[in-house]
Amino acid sequence: MNDKLKFYIDGAWVDPAAPSTLGITNPATEETFARISLGSGHDVDRAVTAARRAFSAYSEVGVEERLSYLRRIIDGFKARLPELARTMTLEMGAPITFATERQATVALFHFEEAARVLARYQFEEPMGPGIVRREPIGVCGLITPWNWPLNQVASKVAPALATGCTVVLKPSEIAPLSAMLLAEIIHDAGLPAGVFNLVNGDGPTVGEAIAAHPGIDMVSITGSTTAGVRVAKLAADTVKRVAQELGGKSANIILPDADLKAAVIAGVHACYTNGGQNCQSPTRMLIPRTQRDAAFSAAREAVATIRLGDPLDPATTMGPMVSQAQFEKVQALIQSGLDEGATLVAGGTGRPAEVNHGYYVRPTVFGDVTPQMRIAREEIFGPVLSIISYDTEDEAIDIANDTPFGLAGFVQSRDREHARAVANRIRAGRVYLNGAPFDRSLPFGGYKQSGNGREFGVFGFEEYLEVKAILG
Repeated sequence: MNDKLKFYIDGAWVDPAAPSTLGITNPATEETFARISLGSGHDVDRAVTAARRAFSAYSEVGVEERLSYLRRIIDGFKARLPELARTMTLEMGAPITFATERQATVALFHFEEAARVLARYQFEEPMGPGIVRREPIGVCGLITPWNWPLNQVASKVAPALATGCTVVLKPSEIAPLSAMLLAEIIHDAGLPAGVFNLVNGDGPTVGEAIAAHPGIDMVSITGSTTAGVRVAKLAADTVKRVAQELGGKSANIILPDADLKAAVIAGVHACYTNGGQNCQSPTRMLIPRTQRDAAFSAAREAVATIRLGDPLDPATTMGPMVSQAQFEKVQALIQSGLDEGATLVAGGTGRPAEVNHGYYVRPTVFGDVTPQMRIAREEIFGPVLSIISYDTEDEAIDIANDTPFGLAGFVQSRDREHARAVANRIRAGRVYLNGAPFDRSLPFGGYKQSGNGREFGVFGFEEYLEVKAILG
C-alpha cells in the first residue's frame, strides 16, 4: 500500500487537521493500491493563510527569479517524467505509452509555455495619458479533474506561479498521486514556503471551502458543468474571479468533399482519445446522409484496430474507465442509445470479451443518431461515438450548434477556405480543421455552458493578472 497521507502546506508535508483516509483504486485491476487523506475546511484555512503570507513577497519577485523557479521545475519534471506517467497509468488507467507521450509530456509543455510567455511579457505599457500595469491577482484556488490529472494541474499552476500568484491546489481525489509527485518537484525547485500548497479532498468539502474562502482571490476549476455552476455560486459572495473549463459535446463536421474514409477513421480515434474521457472529444460525427453506409464501414474498420488490455503494456491503446461509477454511467448511456433506436455500428454494452476484470468498456459507435437522443446531448465521457446524418451544410452547422456546450469543434474538407468558413460559424472556443494537432500556445476554453476564461499561452497567463491604470 502506497500511503500519501500528508498535505503540502507552507513548504512542508504536514498531517491533516483530522484523520480521514480514502483508498485509490487501480481501474485496471479494481484493487486499492494507495491511500490519501481527505482534507477539511481547517486544512484549507491553513493553506490559504500560508499562501496569503507568501503572496506579499512572491508577487514582488522579479521575472528572472520566477523564470529560474520555472526552469528548475521543468528540469525536475523531465527527470521524473517516467515516474509521473506510470503513476497516472495506475491511478486513472491511461495506457503507459499514452501516459508518457501525451499525459505527462503535455503537462510539461505548460510549464515550458509559461516560461516562454513570462520571458517576453510586458507587464507595463504606456497608454494615452497614463500607464497600464498588470499585476498578479493574488491567492489562487485551483480545482482539477481526474481525466488529465497532471495536464490540468499544470495548465493552472504554471501560469499562476509565472505571474507571481500563490496557489492552493485541490487535485481530484480519484487521481491525486501524480499531483503529489509534482508537489515534490516544486518543493525541490526551491519556491518560497507558502507559494504552492496542496490539500487533497472531495469537492463538497475541500472544493467548496476553496470556492467560498474570503482569502482566495481567484478560483479556477476544470470539471463538470454542474461543479462549475456550484463553484461560481459559492465564489459570488466574495466577488472573486472564476475561470471555468467545463463539459463538452463537440461536433465533427465531415463535409461532402472530404476524404470520407480517412476522416471517419481519424474521427473515431479522436473521439476515443484517453478512452473517451476527454472534454473536447468529437463525440458527434456529422456525415452527409448519402455517405452513411461508407461511414459505418470506415468506423468499424477504425474500431477493429483498437487494442484493449493492461495499461502497463506499451502496446495497449485503450485502458479502462477511471472508476466503477464512470463504467456504470457509460453503460447506461450505451443502453439508452439502443433503447432510443440508434443503429449499433460497433461495440455495445458489457465488458469487452478480452478482459474479465477492470472498468473496461467496449469501444462503441452508434449510427442513425438523431439530435435529441441522450447520446447526442449528454457528455458521456467514454468511448462512445454518435454518427448523425445531414442533408445540407446549413443543417450540419445547426446540429453542431444545437447543444448547451461550446468547448470545441472539428471540420473536415479538402478545401481549407471552405473549412475555415464553416469553422467561423461554429459556436465553440476552439475549432480544429482537418486533423490539426493540439497547440499549447493558442487559447483553450469554451462558449456557453462549457465555461468562461481561457487557458494556455498568453490568454491563460493573463487570467492570473489584474489590470491597473496609473494616471498622471
